[in-house]
Amino acid sequence: MQAEPSKKPEKIRCDACPVMCYIADGRAGACDRYANEGGQLVRLDPLTIIKRRADDGGDLVAFLDGSREWDGDLITPGDAFITAVGAGTTYPDYKPAPFIVSSEVDGIDMITVVTEGIFSYCGAKLKIDTDRHLGPECSLVRADGEPVGHVTTGEYGSQMLSLGGVHHLTGGGKKEGRVTCATLLALCNGEAAELSIDEGSDIVVQAGKAPIINGVTEERMRVGCGSATVGMFASQWKDLVDEVVVVDDHITGVMSEHQAGKVIGWPATGIKIKGRRSTPGRYFQVAEPGVGWGGTNLTDPLAILGEFDAKVAQHGQSLLMVSTTGEQFAYFELDADLRPVEKDIPLRLMPSIGRIEENCEPALCSVLFMGGAGGSLRAGVTENPVKLTRSVKDALTYVTCGGAPAYTWPGGGITVMADVTRMPANSFGYVPTPALVAPIEFTMRRDDYEALGGHMDHVMAMEDAVRGMTGRQNDHKLKGRRAVDQGRDNPWPTHSKAGGSRGEPDKKRRPQ
Repeated sequence: MQAEPSKKPEKIRCDACPVMCYIADGRAGACDRYANEGGQLVRLDPLTIIKRRADDGGDLVAFLDGSREWDGDLITPGDAFITAVGAGTTYPDYKPAPFIVSSEVDGIDMITVVTEGIFSYCGAKLKIDTDRHLGPECSLVRADGEPVGHVTTGEYGSQMLSLGGVHHLTGGGKKEGRVTCATLLALCNGEAAELSIDEGSDIVVQAGKAPIINGVTEERMRVGCGSATVGMFASQWKDLVDEVVVVDDHITGVMSEHQAGKVIGWPATGIKIKGRRSTPGRYFQVAEPGVGWGGTNLTDPLAILGEFDAKVAQHGQSLLMVSTTGEQFAYFELDADLRPVEKDIPLRLMPSIGRIEENCEPALCSVLFMGGAGGSLRAGVTENPVKLTRSVKDALTYVTCGGAPAYTWPGGGITVMADVTRMPANSFGYVPTPALVAPIEFTMRRDDYEALGGHMDHVMAMEDAVRGMTGRQNDHKLKGRRAVDQGRDNPWPTHSKAGGSRGEPDKKRRPQ
């Protein structure tokens, strides 16, 4: 008798995102976040729980204080915060959040609603500390040849980029969306990304690391603009040199004409600067932007000088030209024809250049995740989503991302921004729609949660959440959990003094 062929295990359908993968046993979905384990949907990334620092009120050795018997678990519920990292999503919108956790803080009953949000409306804001010109404003920023963002404004010692957003994720071609999502995922998870800017530079950026611009690692951001540098160090150059020019792409400073020089009695030198004179000693547009002296395209600083006034200038008159970071400097003396001739810089001037370098902070890249919390996020908290929005605006609800403080923008909706370096490692994921998956938590008093129509029948105790029990039935099971220490610079998310983006909890505008 011929044996019947073994029946192929059925695939299960994952509804954690709009892709709705059919997943075979032992395989993961397209996002690598969910898998089929013996017919059960499993969340592969561990649930991340933050442990409270002892110096912020947590127990140093909880099980030795005599108040309770130790069960062998190194995570004590009273000193734990359940983050959304590894928790799961609310898709397809109508489902309550994966974890709605109750806890007691300072004698107050609190609720924290935990969700991994699927963000199509999201991006990253990059602050790149550099004096060098990265590219014209509005120029496209590309990764793997695809547009993923644009250059925004130049700030004080930094260049700003805006990456991602719904138009790059969904409004272009399929490759543009995939590359944009992959770039955001890498940057938000603290990895490096290679970017190129149209009509500008090739850069490598990574949160908390120095930027690499055209293959050169940036060491420091400028001390200030050229005018500010003249003002800060005027007294240190007095009687050591006849003239000082601080070269800067934005505002070049000239000591003898600047008000700082006038106040300390600096004599005129007859110098002439090519550029647009603003106020005395302050010049705009002395050269084109670039990666040379002071963020200009200059390799020879003398290119910005005109002829010295023969009625004022003198043979042997000395001139120091320096950049706003102190990285470039040169010393000149006027010959008999009043032309500057480069000389070895006198030792007496080196301490002042060292002082400029000392006052320049290390150049770093900052990456801030920015996203709009929309339908599925809010519906996972309450059946009447606008009430959550109002609660956040009224500072009754405190918003965190992976337990890290989040700034909530004023105006409509819940648009949050968080520093990715303050979040647990690998806090972000993706779905191939494409969209970024980011953690978000809403913490409020229990009575406030009831008032906004929260899913009270899904509230679970912190003790159960810490032990990895899911808050929803017949959904998915957790692969495990991981405990991370509270960030050194982060307030405890449910602390009475944790504060929020719109005010501290003890100043909340509660209904009378």
